[in-house]
Amino acid sequence: CSSSASKKFFYLAAHAHELLYCLHGGHSFAIENRPWVGTENIAAIFNCDDFTDPNSCEEDLFWRGARNTFSFVILHVGSLVIISLFTALALNGKIRFRAFFRSVFFYPVLLSPVVVALIWSWFLRVDNGVFNSILEGLGFERVPFLTDGNWARFWVIVVSDWAYMGFYTLILLAGLQSIPAMLYEAAEMDGASVVDRFRFVTLPLLMPTMTVVLVLSIIRAIQIFDLVFVFTSGGPGTATFYTVQYIYREAFGSGARNLGMAGSASLFLASILMLLTLAQLYFARRNEAS
Repeated sequence: CSSSASKKFFYLAAHAHELLYCLHGGHSFAIENRPWVGTENIAAIFNCDDFTDPNSCEEDLFWRGARNTFSFVILHVGSLVIISLFTALALNGKIRFRAFFRSVFFYPVLLSPVVVALIWSWFLRVDNGVFNSILEGLGFERVPFLTDGNWARFWVIVVSDWAYMGFYTLILLAGLQSIPAMLYEAAEMDGASVVDRFRFVTLPLLMPTMTVVLVLSIIRAIQIFDLVFVFTSGGPGTATFYTVQYIYREAFGSGARNLGMAGSASLFLASILMLLTLAQLYFARRNEAS
């Protein structure tokens, strides 16, 4: 109980500090040395003629990061949930070396995101990367996997899926194993096909677990930073520049620190994460009640 109370205290203290930075200007880390600016930083973020066009915004880099984050969440979470679901279905079946394959799929989760990024960077480098060496050996031209915007976005999604799918596969596998086998036997006796059993037995009973996986994966995707920071550094250009990287850049970038903008962006991001957390709690309690 005391541990939980301590976590809540530090969580509230951290966001209170963000709010203080948000309401002050200047470049000093010390709040007492920063002038009061009120809601100017928040107003600067939302000063846009068209929110779908970052070029029309005062803080265009923030909205580029927000747009990239939104696209990444949609594509990453969608592919991640689908891949994790079918992987869990395969691992839940009667296959040889099932325990071994479960360990193999979970292994990337144990790696640091920095290590994952370095490994895949080595595979995808243009000059002496493994993939380009293979392509060149087969007679093809080298592909700029990390220096072309479209390729970089694609590989960020692929690497993120590879790094995190084991965790969500494990959750879905636990959900599959909680479904009584007698339901499948009864459906099979009634003549239901494999697709029908999946559609009318597996999916409805797995939906509470799927909801948890969906919310957790969205929260994690919105907060993506370390893997991408090491993998592409947000490039090329701003192709893989996301919201958390904007916060890092404003607070700790090589130029003049703008902790007020970093605090405002952090509060914006924290509000979204809070809504998602409340949604997860709502669905979890509703499932428990039913």
